[in-house]
Amino acid sequence: MSFTRELRFLPITESMQCLTFPCDAAGRVDLDSLGDRARNTYLFARALMGRDYAFPVICPCDSTIPAQ
Repeated sequence: MSFTRELRFLPITESMQCLTFPCDAAGRVDLDSLGDRARNTYLFARALMGRDYAFPVICPCDSTIPAQ
């Protein structure tokens, strides 16, 4: 799998931080390639979509999203 992009979970609340994970152009994250901590963090972010995190966006690895 080629990781040319990253999946970004932007926080809805100020107490959370932006989380990023390598993904392909379709936004698929290879869970097998993530370490245990990164995999748990990814699953945590997915579980909190709409509550603490906005729905993720797919971005080129070198792009930036302004702070909110």
